[in-house]
Amino acid sequence: MPRVRFATARALYETFPEVTKRVGVAPTDQNPIEFAKALVAQGKAAEAATFCAYLLPRREAVWWACGCVRSLLGEIPQSRAGSLLAAEAWVYEPDDEHRQAALTAGTNGDSNDPLTWCALGAGWAGGFLISNPKKQVPMPQYMTARAARIAIIVSSLSVRRDQRPERLAACVAEGIKLAETGL
Repeated sequence: MPRVRFATARALYETFPEVTKRVGVAPTDQNPIEFAKALVAQGKAAEAATFCAYLLPRREAVWWACGCVRSLLGEIPQSRAGSLLAAEAWVYEPDDEHRQAALTAGTNGDSNDPLTWCALGAGWAGGFLISNPKKQVPMPQYMTARAARIAIIVSSLSVRRDQRPERLAACVAEGIKLAETGL
């Protein structure tokens, strides 16, 4: 089942205004998949990855970020994999227990580690930003996309500079596939 939530790239930008600054390319009325492909064709793979993070529904965005991080980082030592495994567990069973476990792993993780950001993406996929008896503020929709983007961009820094565009383009291709087919 297609998971594209927006009819145009412009509609995505209107829903997530921060994408304007992060992507740095004016939106068009193109289909979002075609817009992402055009960014890659223009040599803007990092911008296309950012666009994809916001294009995907939260569960798919976390799954995609986890796969990209694994691909970009290569082998991840078991001693370091806890946050990533918590994020993936939430994707497999997107219930509140797994979301809370991912949130805890992400909150306790190193903010310079892309694996932490995968866990935060899952942890921020629901629940409340502020929860008290007088006022509960639901988690903003953009938080998971923001975390997925950071996980991928930080992971890409581990790749040689000359290989980065190609590797990010491969990540975008996977994101597009998820947008078209879902999990």
